Amino acid sequence: MTEGEADFRKVTVDRSEGFGERLLGLLLDRAHEMPPQLIAPLVAEEVSRIGGRDVSILLQDYDQLILAPLPGMRLVTGEPERIDDSQAGRAFLSTTTVEQPQTDGVRMFLPLLDGSDEVGVLAITLSSVDDDDRRLLRRLAGLVADMLVTKNSYTDQFFQARRREPMTLAAEIQWSLLPPLTMITPQVAVAGILEPAYEAAGDSFDYALNDNILHMAIIDAMGHGLDAAVLATVAIGAYRHARRADVGLAELYTFMDTAIDEQFGPDHFVTAQMMRLDIGTGHLQWVNAGHPAPLLIRDHRVIQALESPGTLPVGFGGATPQISEQALSRGDRILFFTDGLVEEHRTGEEQFGEERLLDFVNRARCEGESVQEMVRGLSHGLMRERGGVTTDDATLFLVEWCGGTADHLATIEI
Repeated sequence: MTEGEADFRKVTVDRSEGFGERLLGLLLDRAHEMPPQLIAPLVAEEVSRIGGRDVSILLQDYDQLILAPLPGMRLVTGEPERIDDSQAGRAFLSTTTVEQPQTDGVRMFLPLLDGSDEVGVLAITLSSVDDDDRRLLRRLAGLVADMLVTKNSYTDQFFQARRREPMTLAAEIQWSLLPPLTMITPQVAVAGILEPAYEAAGDSFDYALNDNILHMAIIDAMGHGLDAAVLATVAIGAYRHARRADVGLAELYTFMDTAIDEQFGPDHFVTAQMMRLDIGTGHLQWVNAGHPAPLLIRDHRVIQALESPGTLPVGFGGATPQISEQALSRGDRILFFTDGLVEEHRTGEEQFGEERLLDFVNRARCEGESVQEMVRGLSHGLMRERGGVTTDDATLFLVEWCGGTADHLATIEI
């Protein structure tokens, strides 16, 4: 090997922080004008510069059961990985890097996090791994996640990779409405899930964190299929419009009610709950419009259903609603759900019921689980408990209040 070749080899496997920053900067510079189909080969090229190989990008499917490989030039596209029993699944659920020793090196699985919402997992094989590798690859995975989310708006390829079966038009509309399924901050965390993922129609949820106020809504539009999806679309649109006008909860209900009534008439309605949580104090306010009462979970057990005076469903023109209030303790979780979860039953048999739901949540315990793990585990566990029967939409939306402050994140120490 010549001296020049030796120097070149040293540069290509240099994993110092300075080299890593230059590498990530190059990737970021190119990403701005990169067409979606070239993300995969660009990432594979950059990984090869630090001696990495066998790159796979695994995306969570809509059912949240598997991690599906994204096809692309220079990517390894093997079989899907099950979230519950694979190394990639471990990385995904724990949001931490998992290292799997192999005969020819180490297979690394890095969670792809866009903010706190999980896109999937980046898998890479290295001959050996040190702390410089771990730091660089963690940052690379974050940049790849941001690129995937940004380019997602310009292509159907990522949607297609996540699908394991055909999706109805109603479900297509519903998924286009949803915010990120997970948001985690030091003060508050939320996670939601829809089922059946490929046939959802009238259920939806939405949230926004504006300064110290977390705004949330969960809705269930009457009917099935496309009619329910269109009704839900108007309901969520009206909710966002009123929320962004910064009106109170009672006024927000009135605005949504008027929008549904004027568009669809008196024969259509939406059950809903609209909530506000002060993430600094834990003060929760909500309006219930014909929806099941949410469950307050403390120390891994349901301590009460948050019963409240209700008003008529949105679209029926109910009276000015009463705003209910609850002071939360740090670590409290609130589980919101639609009636499809508890009303499910086989012909001639009893409904699943809220008592069985409460018992199931208590038995599940969910100690140490993130909100995403808990809501996903509950949804899949309840599906098994119901014998896999789903004749109506069912939605879970979980909120955890942690309190404290996030101000330290705005300070940079070098």
